[in-house]
Amino acid sequence: MSYLELNNISKSYDTLKALDNFSFSVEKNEFSVLFGSSAAGKTTTLRCIAGLEQIENGEVIFNGNNYTNAPIQGRGMAMVFQTFALYPHLTTEQNLAYPLVKNKIAKEEIKKRISETSEMLRISHALDRKPDTLSGGEQQRLAIGRALIQQPILLLLDEPLANLDAKLRHDTRAELKRLQRDLNMTMVYATPDQLEALTMGDNITIIKDGKFVQKGTPDNLYDNPDNIYVGKMIGSPEMNILKAKINNENKSTIELPFGTVQVKSNKNINEEFMSADLSYGIRPNDINITDQGQTFNAKIFLKEPLGDVTILDLAINETRLKMILPEEEAINYNTGEDVNIGFNTDNSYLFTSDTGVNIFS
Repeated sequence: MSYLELNNISKSYDTLKALDNFSFSVEKNEFSVLFGSSAAGKTTTLRCIAGLEQIENGEVIFNGNNYTNAPIQGRGMAMVFQTFALYPHLTTEQNLAYPLVKNKIAKEEIKKRISETSEMLRISHALDRKPDTLSGGEQQRLAIGRALIQQPILLLLDEPLANLDAKLRHDTRAELKRLQRDLNMTMVYATPDQLEALTMGDNITIIKDGKFVQKGTPDNLYDNPDNIYVGKMIGSPEMNILKAKINNENKSTIELPFGTVQVKSNKNINEEFMSADLSYGIRPNDINITDQGQTFNAKIFLKEPLGDVTILDLAINETRLKMILPEEEAINYNTGEDVNIGFNTDNSYLFTSDTGVNIFS
């Protein structure tokens, strides 16, 4: 049994089905990421775990105990919200102390925990300051500190970096990973940000419309998406998706709008897909400029420099593709120029057009 399990959870708000038979598991001491677009059900999931929402069906199992209808107090959990939810009239020290005072912790213990937590989060210099005098990063660390000071055995974080600028998000991501490792704590982190999910999660669970989609390590989700949704959600720029059919005479030949590509003959393609409308997926970094092997003529209609790499937007007739080149190579090509491109078909994917299932998996 996993440390935390949500089994077939359902939750609605009026006519909106926020969670639909959703299952989710987390191992002890894991940094688990719940990844999905806005309104996918991430916040509702965390609130159900914390006991802030009454679920309609299913159960919450935590540390071997059924917490489905357990009171919020005594769950041993703490939650950090997207909004910092700090008390503006209290100092940093008083904000940190508040949950401990509320739980009638001894004064000496409160003082000790405030000292340790503020030092760990590098806000000890601001103990006598109020939230409106703190920087965004300091406010975020204070919100995290107010959760950590309770010494929870499970920490829930609901898009905690959403209100920070790019530099602070980068720094705080690293800080959270360090804290999780140093404290050996179990964390569940909800985010719609792909970069956060991939760089922070030991495991990532993808949720869509309140339903479980796929769980895996960042590498596994990238290399082996179960469906077209995961293929497009994981990877930046997102996977190129092209209309496709399987050649009737040769299963390893895939017909695309502008020609054909060959895939490994050991790819498992059932007969039922032979006449079906399919979608072919190829990631931007698996397209290269080459005159070797099977190639297609494409026109560069846009260059997107990103520092050490450049995205090339390509056109083959009416088809649009994105590929990635190192900056030192990209400077050799100009907008409007024709180039020959080839596909690394070993890393390509074939999805059903109706359900989006990866038939190569």
